Amino acid sequence: MRLVTLQATYAATLVDEFLRSGVTDAVISPGSRSTPLALALAANEWVRVHVVLDERSAGFFAVGLGQASNRPPVVLTTSGTAAAELHPAVVEAHQAGVPLIVCTADRPPDLHHISAPQTIVQGGLYGQAVRWFAEPGVVEGIPVGSWRSLASRAVAEATAGVGGPGPVHLNLAFRDPLVAVGEALPEGRPDFRAWHRAERAPATPSREFASELHGRRGVILAGRRCGRTALHHLAEALGWPVLADARSLARGGPNSVAASDELLRSDAFVAAHPVECVLRLGETPASKVTSQWLAGLDGAEQIVVDPYGRWADPERRGDVVIHADPTAFCAQLMDAVHPAPEGWLDGWLTAESAAQAAIDGVLARHPEATEPGVARALTAGLDPDVSLFVSSSMPIRDVEWYGHPSSAHRVYSNRGANGIDGIVSSTLGVAAANPGAPTVALLGDLAYLYDASALLGAQRRGVRCVFVVADNGGGGIFSFLPQATALPPERFEQLFGTPQDADLAALAAAHGVATTPIAALADLVPAVEAALGRGGVHLVHVRTDRAANVALHDELHAAAGAAIQAVTQTVLGGSSVARLTDPPA
Repeated sequence: MRLVTLQATYAATLVDEFLRSGVTDAVISPGSRSTPLALALAANEWVRVHVVLDERSAGFFAVGLGQASNRPPVVLTTSGTAAAELHPAVVEAHQAGVPLIVCTADRPPDLHHISAPQTIVQGGLYGQAVRWFAEPGVVEGIPVGSWRSLASRAVAEATAGVGGPGPVHLNLAFRDPLVAVGEALPEGRPDFRAWHRAERAPATPSREFASELHGRRGVILAGRRCGRTALHHLAEALGWPVLADARSLARGGPNSVAASDELLRSDAFVAAHPVECVLRLGETPASKVTSQWLAGLDGAEQIVVDPYGRWADPERRGDVVIHADPTAFCAQLMDAVHPAPEGWLDGWLTAESAAQAAIDGVLARHPEATEPGVARALTAGLDPDVSLFVSSSMPIRDVEWYGHPSSAHRVYSNRGANGIDGIVSSTLGVAAANPGAPTVALLGDLAYLYDASALLGAQRRGVRCVFVVADNGGGGIFSFLPQATALPPERFEQLFGTPQDADLAALAAAHGVATTPIAALADLVPAVEAALGRGGVHLVHVRTDRAANVALHDELHAAAGAAIQAVTQTVLGGSSVARLTDPPA
């Protein structure tokens, strides 16, 4: 005989209201105490359930789902350290603005503080890294009329709260018996509407603000969360270049400058193009060079536009901080601004063209698979419908610096807290958000090894996903930092190089994932396309060398810098110099 409990009805009601509020996916890590909600999620045919053994991996899988879908997935764990394992993913979701509903099962209050097994203090476990926290207690103490409100508010807080999208935490106490069925659910709103609906008004600036931009020599710095069309229309109206982060979807427009990092490295170019105004839209780019340039712009007005009221100004140079949606902001102003002085945009686009030609020239001399070459080849050769997940550390920088300027790929990356933990998990989450759609990840060997357990069961997820691993035998980014030259080689290798000799292909094979080794750059895109065509999860293994990688980056910077200097001197030697340096009318 089936056991019918109020607790099972409560869990099923939460799931029903999650669905009404827009949730489509749930990530579950197996555990006993979470059984009531796990059964309710699995029993609902409209919920896509993803089971992930490792709670840390489950959290990052959910972060990938949230990034790709813009809907909050539920991630469910049992009590104890299982709940603590979600903390890194919660921090990433908080920092990156990814919607997430974290449901941690808990022992009832009477089992706390008496050394009951698998019982820790879970209330407030994630500190300030959540948009909202609720701990309603055991079901007998929760009014039935509040059940739907609890679930619906969790979704609203995760998607449209004051701080913008992010994680919420529901700490749910469940009593034995845990395996049961529920009765009829309390009635919801008609037409399957959510119990609560929260919306953010698309705040826009007054059109009078446009007068502050009239006729100035400025640039638009485009980060993640920028709409492409309105941004480029505003850039054309202003006659300003767009320095577009790889994650912004703003590359490839008529005013786009993808090699901005190389331009800003050039003292001659920066001196010849004195900026009077920077319009900073969306999230901060990954480039340290850009950050240093912003910090050194004395006398230039910097206008920071963020949709969620965050203080997105790590350089502390923002003159004006505007809380508005970047797309609405651009659309409001595009017909109300006057262009910059003649010749301002031409100087940026000429230098961009020279830098891109120099990058192509250097990479053409390196037919072997190199890390910059891999970034260039993937963004140039893969179909635009392929989603790219790019790891922190060197991969995101290589895509930022050397990604093809016309790439239209949707680029995802865990750049909230910028860690390399959870990269494999988040990639699989992105792939699972659109089953069957192609997803390619670019990551280093340490990021792969760090999260390789996420491959467990990956072949059963019904995704098309290829991991391109640039294997330089350790932590390649540290070879670019002062530690590489300031420390004795053996100490550097011990603490920072972290050399590894793991068999990456054997590790993949243990999870049923086939590997294709690549030595020549020309073989990369065909290998990735073939793997995507076969379906499932695959590894493309690219061996590189850390010392050679540093040397190639130096060669690229030198070539691009020389090309930029040459065109800058040509401009300064001609009649354009007055247009670049005279004060605006």
